[in-house]
Amino acid sequence: METEVEKKWVTKAVYVYEAPIRLWHWINAASIFVLAISGYLIAHPPPSIGGEAFGHFEFAYIRYIHFIAALVFDVGLMVRIYWALVGNRFGRDFLHLALFEKSFWIEVIKKIKWYLFLEKEPIVYEGADPLNRLATFLVFILDWFMLITGLALFGEMDGMGTWAYYLFTIWIIPIFGSSQTLHSFHHLGMWLFASFVLVHVYVVVREDILGRVSVIETMVNGWRVIRGGQLNKKDA
Repeated sequence: METEVEKKWVTKAVYVYEAPIRLWHWINAASIFVLAISGYLIAHPPPSIGGEAFGHFEFAYIRYIHFIAALVFDVGLMVRIYWALVGNRFGRDFLHLALFEKSFWIEVIKKIKWYLFLEKEPIVYEGADPLNRLATFLVFILDWFMLITGLALFGEMDGMGTWAYYLFTIWIIPIFGSSQTLHSFHHLGMWLFASFVLVHVYVVVREDILGRVSVIETMVNGWRVIRGGQLNKKDA
């Protein structure tokens, strides 16, 4: 039976996200934005411009920007994995998925209902709640999908004999059946990212305004302020 101390409402500040995680988050967001814009233009090239070819390199610049942003994205993902191993426990929250526990899914559903204005706010967490952990893990899988398919397309462009061709292109294109199918799935990944960003922005803004824990500020200074509400006892 819970004691009065366990039931009481608390207000506290917890150092959740360390500097490398925060830096990665904002750099990753910027790289995804650049990748999405340049990727869209690659899939839907701007109309040709008349005149001599040497005077018009717009499409080449777009592809070059896409490759640079992809490199930043790929390196950032490696850094994120490393810090999940060496950083504090909050940096690897997304790896703690109790998928076979009923209570986990109950919390996920409660949180979804909270965002849809169908239920009062569930118990708050110092770190990531179950829905946040699940969403982050799924995006992590999407990150890897985009990295691998992107390198396969880069290897195809770079040609036979290159490292990307032999490490990725040579086996990934046969899995998808054709280069065009691989392009289509990679492009679909961009739209999945765009959809996630829209939901993510809504969630963090709503949480900051109507919730009991800080979100945007936490990703700036690292500190999560719990403004009041019963804490999840396993997380406290």
